[in-house]
Amino acid sequence: MLTVNKLLSQGRGLAPVLLKRAATVELDWDVRQKSRFDATDSQGRTLGVFLPRGTAVRGGDVLVAEDGSLVRVLAAPQPVLVVRHCAEHGRPFDLLRAAYHLGNRHVQLELQPDHLKLEPDHVLADMLRQMHLIVSAAQAPFEPEGGAYAGGHAHGHSHARDDDHEHGHAGHHHGHSHSPAEVKIHVHGPNCKHDH
Repeated sequence: MLTVNKLLSQGRGLAPVLLKRAATVELDWDVRQKSRFDATDSQGRTLGVFLPRGTAVRGGDVLVAEDGSLVRVLAAPQPVLVVRHCAEHGRPFDLLRAAYHLGNRHVQLELQPDHLKLEPDHVLADMLRQMHLIVSAAQAPFEPEGGAYAGGHAHGHSHARDDDHEHGHAGHHHGHSHSPAEVKIHVHGPNCKHDH
């Protein structure tokens, strides 16, 4: 077993060629939110990961093994609910309202400009549908927001060098999934006043 006890957030400071050559490990959020876990990398090596308590591993992070080898973390697709506003009957503000209500319930939530993602929960899905939102089941990487006071591990951005003039999003899949695994359900509640 190869021991890993160091994490480089989004591979900062590493040359792109080193990241390209690094082994990978694909992990879902359930594993990545733990600071101690076992995994198998793309080279078939068993990794024993021992990070400081409270450390969450994000897609795009790089684990450093005791022998100096690098392992790039990929966020594994997993079952999620994708929540979008109804373009026909709603407005984008509806997503902000939904995020507020989910936050009051301490739900882990991935925020994107045009949708929210959360782990499957039929009670929450019903609540969101009653708010006239479109709730879809999908298989996708899940990167929930860190807490407002989470130390130093910001979600979503690995900043390129100043001369690159762009923001990278390494390890994050911001595209829209329209795969057969995504099932769109749009149900209005009994008090819906929308014309159909």
